[in-house]
Amino acid sequence: MTNTDLSVTANTTDRQIAILAPGQRFAPEVEARLAEIDRAATRHVHANRPENTSKAYGGDWTTWLRYCAQESLPPAAVTSGTLVLFVEWAWLQPGWKRKKGEEHLRTLKAPSSIDRHLAGIVATARQEYGLTLDRHVGAEARTLLKAKIKAMEKSGEQRGRGPAPALLVKDMERIVPTIPDTLAGIRDLAIMTLHFACAAREHELAAQLDLHVTDDEFGRGLVSDIRVSKNFPRVVQIPYGSRAHLCPVRALRRWREVSNPRPDDPLFRHVHSGGTTVLDEGLDAEGIGDVLTRLGERAGLDKRLTGHSPRRGLVTESARAGNDERQAEKQGGWVPGSRVMRKYREDDDGFKENALHGVL
Repeated sequence: MTNTDLSVTANTTDRQIAILAPGQRFAPEVEARLAEIDRAATRHVHANRPENTSKAYGGDWTTWLRYCAQESLPPAAVTSGTLVLFVEWAWLQPGWKRKKGEEHLRTLKAPSSIDRHLAGIVATARQEYGLTLDRHVGAEARTLLKAKIKAMEKSGEQRGRGPAPALLVKDMERIVPTIPDTLAGIRDLAIMTLHFACAAREHELAAQLDLHVTDDEFGRGLVSDIRVSKNFPRVVQIPYGSRAHLCPVRALRRWREVSNPRPDDPLFRHVHSGGTTVLDEGLDAEGIGDVLTRLGERAGLDKRLTGHSPRRGLVTESARAGNDERQAEKQGGWVPGSRVMRKYREDDDGFKENALHGVL
């Protein structure tokens, strides 16, 4: 670089530093341009946010608006104090709990729902309304929520449905014989086994197109390119299963044979009520979860499967098989060191790692 080049770089840097000096602002036209870039960036992030996340945040903000209306507070008043009072208010709000053999059983709102509300309220306030909030704005509210959870556990109070039960291999062994050999049945088997193999979230499976799942070039199985995810996209390798009737590779290939998809078709589509035609419309996240619930009910399982059950099930079975937890972490797209994923393992490790081993 020449001396002239150095002089130009230094002068340019000096001008930038001068513009950004304390108390000074960019020129009005630059400020306007930056504001438009910020708005466009926000729109872009929102447009690429998973549909389920957007719906959840919308519901969280609606709950916040209801609280603000009852307490005569402006919605923009998202502070440490108002969030603490929100927890007190939400703790007394009704929730729903499904129970097998009954229509609905009324309960109070689950702690996990309140915790999600807090996250959704803060995220919406920042991203949708541009509020500048301290990064610890919800800390005191969560401290209060944790205290309430401990008191609830001590008293034996039950709220909400609780965590989704794991879909285990023994459950799938019971389910498979009850699946009819129809278009819908072939599809549902592929959904269950692929869902389990990828430790997928419902919206991840719903967003996949046929072209996103390809054959491994060395014939070892399938490669699932999960492009829409709550945390981050990932590529999951799916080997052949040792049990042919539970093998996700074989199940998906059979579904493709009978559904005859085009590359841009959703991976899993609706089947006409007559049972003879595969429609163009893909299943949404709720539809994926409904498939798991329906399979469990048909097989007479003593637990209600949800769209989260295969995800929890893979972690549980992987831990029992002695696999490194980092493998399950990568498979299901958990962030490194995920406490949620490790909690799934801890729930099942009591017999594997036990103080009684070698004692009695």
